Amino acid sequence: QVQLAESGGGLVQPGGSLRLSCAASEFILEDGVTYGVGWFRQAPGKEREGISWINNRDGKTEYADSLEGRFTISRDNGKNTVYLQMNSLNTEDTAVYYCAMGVYSAYWTHGYGMNYWGQGTQVTVSS
Repeated sequence: QVQLAESGGGLVQPGGSLRLSCAASEFILEDGVTYGVGWFRQAPGKEREGISWINNRDGKTEYADSLEGRFTISRDNGKNTVYLQMNSLNTEDTAVYYCAMGVYSAYWTHGYGMNYWGQGTQVTVSS
């Protein structure tokens, strides 16, 4: 059972930056299966949306079209941690941010294939 724990959320002013962390108990590697970690968010009254995804094996990344450029996903294998660097934040970025691990799907932005989820960390962008 993989366990994930997000941290790094908080209150930030518009235009500011935050780096979220997702500490994983392990990075699943299985021959012939593409596992990875994704970052997602859910704002009040809105559906959950995928932000970015990183391959457990080779570190290849994908981003949701609407967010690429401001957000960057990375990982530290030695610490079993995936990061989400968020820049130029605005009020519409206010949400609970989650990380999840699972099998890659072309529909990962909808959460497909993600078997393990963290509890989430709140990000509030406000002046």
